[in-house]
Amino acid sequence: MNAHELAPHQHGAGQPGAAALLAAAGALSGAVAYLLAAHRLRRRGDRWPPARDAAFVAGAAALMAAALVPPPGGPFTAHMARHLTTGMAAPLLLALARPITLTLRSLPPLPHRRLLAVLGSRPVAVVANPVVAALLDVGGLWLLYRTPLFAAAHERPWLSVLIPLHVFAAGLLFSASVCSLDPLPRRHGTALRAAVLIGAGAAHSVLAKTLYAAPPPGTQGTPGDLARAAEVMYYGGDLVEITLAVVIGLQWYAAGARRLAHEVRRTAARAGRPAPQPASGPAGSAPYGQ
Repeated sequence: MNAHELAPHQHGAGQPGAAALLAAAGALSGAVAYLLAAHRLRRRGDRWPPARDAAFVAGAAALMAAALVPPPGGPFTAHMARHLTTGMAAPLLLALARPITLTLRSLPPLPHRRLLAVLGSRPVAVVANPVVAALLDVGGLWLLYRTPLFAAAHERPWLSVLIPLHVFAAGLLFSASVCSLDPLPRRHGTALRAAVLIGAGAAHSVLAKTLYAAPPPGTQGTPGDLARAAEVMYYGGDLVEITLAVVIGLQWYAAGARRLAHEVRRTAARAGRPAPQPASGPAGSAPYGQ
């Protein structure tokens, strides 16, 4: 196979293609639907923090920018900036917004029960396992960049559409399973999610370092462009993974504070004393996923 110039496979260097326009329209539609659902929830008197609205809008805006705005730098650097936005930054923001929780609280009883049945199904339980989600996410990236798949996307238009969709879907699944904010078939423990995050982060960093040495098979590019793309992948991935680690750490702290408050109330009840009022902050916060 002849070597292909490294370039973003989402669309060409000119005007955004039809797939990019559809992706941007989908992100915009999702943001509008989310905001309308949150507005209806508040109108009926339910609490829904505005910070979640902001997170979802920021995630949708990031997806739109990745689809429509040409990033700076060489072709592979631009591609990697899109990959980082579509597969890591935007999925994290969307996961923090808890869209499944909002959907469940907005649906009438019958669709609510049907969605709960889907979320509780065995296939969803398998793919929502943090280990499986990490394999689909990081494993897919190794397959993309360390096999001829990336070069093949230049010759097969359907691949150039399918690959970004997989990158986004796998990134969203990984962020949702690691954060564990939305209802999932099984709420996995902090230790497992932290271990998966560390392993996935290490695999992502190693992959970025391999791109310093060699481009994806079947492609070619300038050493400077390749190095800058690897740096975007390495350091940008670190920022997202640190944020995920902070989310896990806050959950661990809140869970510990709730357990401590529960023990204090039990001790007070045994001694016949009034239970102390819950403190503000993580200990007094609503459980994650609500």
